[in-house]
Amino acid sequence: MIPRVSFLIFLPCLWMAARDFDVAVYGGTSAGVAAAVAAAREGASVVLLEPGRHLGGMSSGGLGATDTGRTETIGGISLEFYKRLGRHYGEPVSWRFEPRVAEDVFNAMAAEAGVKVLFGHRLKEKGGVRKQGSRIIEIRMENGASFRAGVFLDCTYEGDLMAFSGVSWTWGRESAKQYSEPFAGVRPLDKHHYHTFPVPVSARDEKGKLLPEINAGPRGELGAGDKKVQAYNFRMCLSKDKNNQVPYPKPPGYDPRRYTLLARLIQGLERRDGRPPRMTELLIVSLMPNQKTDINNRGGFSTDYIGKNWEYPAAGYKRRARIWQDHIHYTQGFFYFLANDPQVPKPLRDEFNEWGLAKDEFAETNNWPHQLYIREARRMLADFVMTQKDAQTDLVKEDSVAMGSYQIDSHNIQRHVTADGMVQNEGDTEVPSKPYQIAYRIMTPKAGEAANLLVPVCASTSHIAYGTIRMEPVFMALGHAAGVAAHAAARSGKPVQEIDVRALRSRLQQQGAVIELPAR
Repeated sequence: MIPRVSFLIFLPCLWMAARDFDVAVYGGTSAGVAAAVAAAREGASVVLLEPGRHLGGMSSGGLGATDTGRTETIGGISLEFYKRLGRHYGEPVSWRFEPRVAEDVFNAMAAEAGVKVLFGHRLKEKGGVRKQGSRIIEIRMENGASFRAGVFLDCTYEGDLMAFSGVSWTWGRESAKQYSEPFAGVRPLDKHHYHTFPVPVSARDEKGKLLPEINAGPRGELGAGDKKVQAYNFRMCLSKDKNNQVPYPKPPGYDPRRYTLLARLIQGLERRDGRPPRMTELLIVSLMPNQKTDINNRGGFSTDYIGKNWEYPAAGYKRRARIWQDHIHYTQGFFYFLANDPQVPKPLRDEFNEWGLAKDEFAETNNWPHQLYIREARRMLADFVMTQKDAQTDLVKEDSVAMGSYQIDSHNIQRHVTADGMVQNEGDTEVPSKPYQIAYRIMTPKAGEAANLLVPVCASTSHIAYGTIRMEPVFMALGHAAGVAAHAAARSGKPVQEIDVRALRSRLQQQGAVIELPAR
């Protein structure tokens, strides 16, 4: 068993003298840990500032079924993480794992590298970033702590440090015309019905009133852009071990009418198939070690909370907290409904009640995942924007520092009423990609906006391209590259846009990173 590592948590104070580091990483996601570890191993003094209380982001927050694509594109610190998990489970490499084990591995990697990890450090919304010209000089936390560094990295899912630093960014989806992306903008109905309503379900009740969880607005024209965001959810870790279960909680203000669409979907599936649907027809149930799961969205009405996160990317902390809590209550109600409501056929209820929340996971948050799956929020607008073609046809990049290969994958963005009065989901995109090189340029802001900031998570891509790079192994690969680049920039004093990328690529390859596939 990997030992747990204790880190320092600063309590709120009125003022603290700024502390100096070579590299300051904001955001303890998997990318943040990889970046901090990479920079520290290069010899940099590194502080890793995490607003919450846990390292690893989604990789320790319930996403245990790794979205790998072609595993030969995964190397460096990213692959090291999965190999360390493998050692824990007695395997060469583990792509499926328990959240608490993943968190232990992240903690150990940071500690071994000598990274100073500080939890409970959230950037001030106003006055949190001090700049001189295009250089960030100091960042300030809500608790009064301040930090100076040669280079800063924004490794959060939200991109707050990037935005507060005056860097250009966007959110939502571009039109198909903007970057000549055939799959951009409002999408036609997915012909495979993976995440749509495969049977007709009326959008209104008996009095003609729109049912809950449907967007009252228009869908939009096919190919049109908008400021809507693909759905978030929680990746639930359930246990089938009766000695390691906590019952599904009933959320405050629970109202079963909120799940009328789900009840109608179940009834429609039962009529179509001559039997009640099974749990695996409403959810993706990926089995993890020790009788646990990673639960993900499946079908027309599932764990994705469609259309209720559109404000999140640009919202302030208070509004985001309310959106986050609303996602918790929606998901709690979803499971409680399926396990208890008489509208749910008994065989399906019985199947859900074979499971419960894993008692030995997420102890600090009542066995609920500590990380909301923020599939997409802000995206930086740099001099180079990665688009659909960069994952399908223009695969080679001279400044590549990582690789990706997962399909272009966006979850649904809205749930609307069709012309015939039925309900339907829109926005699902599951399009093949090819193994592609990822340019260093997608992490570097425009030079005049920030000379000492790298952004490996909210990187410079279109919505469509983000659908393939947003996978945790890729985030760690980009974090690894950003950490090494940050050390080089801090040591030389050069802007991050002007470091020797050939030397960076060589160093990454020495460390086992995969930046190109061998010729066949």
